[in-house]
Amino acid sequence: MKTNQIILIFVSVVILAAVVYTLTSAEDPETYIEKIEAERDRQFKFVRYNIDSPLTDEQKRDFKELNFYPINPEYKVRARLLPIEEKKVRELPMTDGTKERYIEYAFAEFELGGKTNRLLLLQAMNEADKRNFFLAFADDTSGGETYGGGRYINARQDGKNSISIDFNLAYNPYCAYNPDYACPLPPKENLLEIPVEAGEKNYKE
Repeated sequence: MKTNQIILIFVSVVILAAVVYTLTSAEDPETYIEKIEAERDRQFKFVRYNIDSPLTDEQKRDFKELNFYPINPEYKVRARLLPIEEKKVRELPMTDGTKERYIEYAFAEFELGGKTNRLLLLQAMNEADKRNFFLAFADDTSGGETYGGGRYINARQDGKNSISIDFNLAYNPYCAYNPDYACPLPPKENLLEIPVEAGEKNYKE
């Protein structure tokens, strides 16, 4: 076999291996769990100690932990981005009756709970990084195991036409801890008809 043929075969094998790795590689489960646990620890420390925490000083004295579902990698989904061609300003109602303005950016479509789901991705009016989105949603656990006013996810576009949504990182708005705060309620498009048993549960005093 000629040398150039051997080189060609070797290059082909390397390219094939790279393609297979790209298609099959995934984050190591232990690394993923450690990452989520670290984020939950950071969240706890913020709520417990930070001056900007929604807890009152009295609440902080008795605060021991946040309440979460067990970490489940199946709740990290890959969603298709469906851009909204004519972007409009959406006024979300707040828990105190006021409204807050966001830009309707795109829909994120994904499979979860045995069905196709779609969520509206919003963007803050003053958001400098156009890859960052605000995602407020409610689901069949809302008002039971989770806060009735819905939960939030900070989503960031990580693909040209796709985005990762990790419900293990779903967190409560400030008003779940303290009714003196006003928080945006999820838009009607984001009322999921499935239970999302991931992320933060109800705050328990």
